[in-house]
Formats: sequence, structure tokens, C-alpha cells
Amino acid sequence: MRRREFIAFLGCAAAWSVAASAQTPANLPTVGFLVSGTRSSYDRWVDAFVERLRELGWIDSRTLAIEYRWAEGRAERVSEIAAEFARLQVDVIVTSGTPQALAAKQATSVIPIVFVTAGDPVGAGLVASLARSGGNVTGLALQSTELTGKRLELLREVLPGLRRLALLGNPDNPSDALEMHQVEATARTLTLEVITPNVNRPEDIVPAFEALKGSVDALYVIANPLTATNEVQINALALAARMPTMHHTRDFIETGGLMSYGPNFHDHFRRAAGLVDKILRGTKPADIPVEQPTKFAFVANLKTAKALGLTIPPTLLARADEVIE
Repeated sequence: MRRREFIAFLGCAAAWSVAASAQTPANLPTVGFLVSGTRSSYDRWVDAFVERLRELGWIDSRTLAIEYRWAEGRAERVSEIAAEFARLQVDVIVTSGTPQALAAKQATSVIPIVFVTAGDPVGAGLVASLARSGGNVTGLALQSTELTGKRLELLREVLPGLRRLALLGNPDNPSDALEMHQVEATARTLTLEVITPNVNRPEDIVPAFEALKGSVDALYVIANPLTATNEVQINALALAARMPTMHHTRDFIETGGLMSYGPNFHDHFRRAAGLVDKILRGTKPADIPVEQPTKFAFVANLKTAKALGLTIPPTLLARADEVIE
């Protein structure tokens, strides 16, 4: 190699080295991802989030860094993770639910926060209004309280004789408390009796089912960190007790639940990536309206129905977005 070519080569190598060092994760915009469940329970949704970010030009470890933290259904971990992200001064905190968003909001009033699945963000105190949050928080609402009537209606189509309903949720979770109140209010108009077992920890699940066995006609399960982390056990216990279940999302139906009706979580996580993109490009959370669901899905599990000795009416199956056989 000639001297002039060698010097040119060294110059190019130096330039590449500088460019590479400028793109190390330490110097990239950082997203702190606070998830209530486990990595496996959120696989498909996290993949949807990352895929949409990539489409918008944000590639993990190349144009931004994503720090994942999994609370694994443990409420005490949520505040710890939120505080950690505040100390790390990440550029955006993404949360998977109402308690996580509230913990993040308590940890910082400066770092932008995007919640992906909040049942009632106004009622829970996350934002001042859907049109304008008034702070450092924005995201996507689930309209959980508004969908309770539809879920109860679907249950009654399968169970015309439905009289007593068990409601599985955590009253200490602000989002759950709002939905539980709405389920009870809607049930009264349908002359349904609602029984609410005390389930705040994984250890409470088995005793709750033992107490409910033979005394209720169906079970309404609110999606939260505890139920999501223990969905397989909950569905197995419900099936053993011959208790038809109504859930929020398809994932519970894949593991043996009878029916679900709610927003499309895959769509929510993709749209959340769009909100993160806006924030990283300079838009303030206060200027981003809280988005609402645009896609809903009704899913039924025929295998579970057969195991319970139930027949789902053909007219109802025809309205299902997906039937698992």
C-alpha cells in the first residue's frame, strides 16, 4: 500500500471509529420499558412495539436504547423500577398499565411517560383530560369501564340462566377498582348478584376458587398484573370448577379461558411506539391527546366450551373475530 493510500485509510478508520463511538447505547436516546408481567407474557406485544419503532427509524442499540424491566406481577417492584428510570434519566418511560403509569408519574414530573393500557386514565388521575393531559403523561386508554356491559351481554348470550357472577380483580389497583364498580352497577341493572373474592396475592387464588366452587354461574376476570401472571392457573381452576370465564384479551383464551372482548393490544403497542416517536422528535406529552381504542376483538374458545358442556350459539360465533378450536 502506498504511503498516501495508507494515510487515507487511517483517516477513514478514524472517522469510522468516531462515528461508531457516537452511536454507543450510552449516547443514544433511551426508552425505559416498565412491564407489569414477565417477558414471556408480553412477548408478542413488545415485539409489536419494537417493530413499529423500527418502521419509524428507531432501531434498538443503533438509533435508540431500550431498557426493559419486568415486575413479574410483584407490585412492590413497580415503584422500584420507576424510581430507577428516574435516576437513570431515561428520555421516555413506557408503562403497560395504570399502576405502572401512576408509579412512574410519582417518580418523575419531568420525564415523558407513555402508558399503553390504562383502563380509565382520567378517573385514575393520570391525566386531566383525554384531549390534554396537562403534564408529562400521555398514552392510550382501554375504555375498560365502558366495555363491561358488552362483556356481560356476551356472557348472558352463552348463559341465559346467569344469576350469580364472581368478579376477580384487585380493588387496590385504581383501574380495577373503577371497573369493579362499573361491573357491579351494570350487574344490578341485569338483576345479577356479584360476588367479589379477596384476591390480592398469588396465594389468594386457590382459596378464592375453593370458596366460589358451586356457588356462582360464571367468572369475570379483570386483566391486571396478578391475573396476567397467573392466567394459566386461573383458567385451570375455573375449568375444574366448571366456571365459564369472561376476559379482556385473547391471551387468556389461548390458555383455556372461554371468551374475551376488548381492545386489540397488538394495535395499542404499535400506536404507543408512534407516541414515543413523537416525543423523541420534540413533541411534549401535554400536547399529545390520549388515544382511545379503534380495534376491538371478540374471541371464543370452543374446546373450553365443550369441556364445560356449553354450546355457544351459532349467531354469536358468527360475530366472533376469532374462534379457537
